[in-house]
Amino acid sequence: MHLLLLSFFLLASTALLPAAAASDWENSLVYLEVTRKTYEVFQPWTPKSRTVQKNGLIIGAREILTTAEELSDRTLVRVQKGGRGKWWNAEVTWIDYHANLAVLTAADATLWQGLKPATFTTGKLPKEGLQIVRWRSGNLESRKAEFNQFLVEDARLSFIQHLQLEASTEMQGVGWAEPLVVNGKVAGLATGQGGNNARFLPASFIEPILSARKAGKYPGLGYFPFTWTPVENPSTFKFLKLPGDPRGALVVDVPAAPVLEANLKPRDLILSVDGFDVDNQGYYKDPDYGQLIVENLGSRRKFAADVVKLKIWRDGAQMDLDYRLPKLDYSVKLLAEQAFDQAPEYLIAGGLVFQPLNIPLLRGFGDDWKRRAPFRLTYFAGEAPSATRSGLVVLSSVLPDPYVLGYQDARLLVVDAINGQKISRLADVQAALQKPQDGFHTVEFLRGDNLRRIVLDAGMMDEATKRILERYRIPAASHVEAK
Repeated sequence: MHLLLLSFFLLASTALLPAAAASDWENSLVYLEVTRKTYEVFQPWTPKSRTVQKNGLIIGAREILTTAEELSDRTLVRVQKGGRGKWWNAEVTWIDYHANLAVLTAADATLWQGLKPATFTTGKLPKEGLQIVRWRSGNLESRKAEFNQFLVEDARLSFIQHLQLEASTEMQGVGWAEPLVVNGKVAGLATGQGGNNARFLPASFIEPILSARKAGKYPGLGYFPFTWTPVENPSTFKFLKLPGDPRGALVVDVPAAPVLEANLKPRDLILSVDGFDVDNQGYYKDPDYGQLIVENLGSRRKFAADVVKLKIWRDGAQMDLDYRLPKLDYSVKLLAEQAFDQAPEYLIAGGLVFQPLNIPLLRGFGDDWKRRAPFRLTYFAGEAPSATRSGLVVLSSVLPDPYVLGYQDARLLVVDAINGQKISRLADVQAALQKPQDGFHTVEFLRGDNLRRIVLDAGMMDEATKRILERYRIPAASHVEAK
């Protein structure tokens, strides 16, 4: 029994840093509290308040680094040092949701007394001695982390794929910007956890962004917007007339948006990027991180508008191309990936509730939205905008009222046109409803939906809208962002 108790206390003691090590981090790590607005996806007129706690890292004079997650629509940010006691008001001075990074500051000089900046690791990451550090219940908690792998995965808040670090740990609830440290330096910031495996933004991804920002030369992240496929069929190489061993990633689609220099085409075979040879699985050997997928070369110390050197095979001959990286932008997709720092758009007309069809709306079906949401909606998630349609609007629901009797069960229908006008955004809905045809409003839906159209008396719509707002206590009939 005594041996069991001794083992328990020894194990528990490892949760806290030794005094000497604690002094290294207690003055570089702060605790953040963020209060922000959240919205019910299918009732976007009802804001709620949410408060989260996360970690912040001192990186310079009056500068705190954290992840961008949970900072959108913020109403109050507070910072605490030493794990307990006084709170100071803070504000965000810079944020990049695509990179999932943000920098905060506080005006009160007393906060900064005794705090010192942390530094980031450089070069190859040491695989031993990794620790995850955070404030918890007023104490500086630390747990050992074991390096698993570097990998290129989807960003937390964007559709870009970039370098991430995976490490296993017994610490639970990781993912709130806890620093991963080694040899007194920061190796990464935590972004999430699944089981005992935690994900981190590695220092090699963070540090170039912060340096460019400090120099006033950060244009945002760039990326590879084209689609490629591995090449495993020998007949494909024969068709391409490529001599030698199988190699290269085959371009299958180059989107119309964003507008790019027309120097990469479908059926181009990418042989190398910035001097790194690409194998026929679409991987290259990184000198620091091992085998990685080629997408990483779009953000490996590269930013928007930077040029990457491509060596391609086209029409039976090798070519060199200078490929300029486009800037990441949520609007380049037909369904916008995110809509940060703005209240969700909606429009209520006579009980018909119109909303933009975007990924935030689809996430209203849960984490497994790709399977749970109606296929007729998720189908559009992989589509690009066209010259005739820059976005989509959905009739998300119908609020019961005598005016819309018979249509009350209509929901989640993609709008094609209203009163003969094609619809891409809510502003189009507003404009179309100003032009009824022969005294009626006609809402038409895309082919494939069970209900093809709704026809309503235009003269009664305004009265019905007013009645519905009062009955359901909705503060406004619409919120439409100016474009």
